[in-house]
Amino acid sequence: MGRIKTALVKRISKTLMERYSNLFTADFEHNKKIVDELTGSESKKIKDQIAGYITKIKKHGALSG
Repeated sequence: MGRIKTALVKRISKTLMERYSNLFTADFEHNKKIVDELTGSESKKIKDQIAGYITKIKKHGALSG
């Protein structure tokens, strides 16, 4: 996978991390389920990108833009 460039994905991910950071882990599959529960209306591709970006943030331990 390459870098995530979509502003929408980053904005939603950062918002979810600010509100629900304790629900997310470094596991992509777990994060995918949580994002699906919290967002609901986004497309599968967008939800997977959001979950992937959150996983990346959790693995590196910092919220960098």
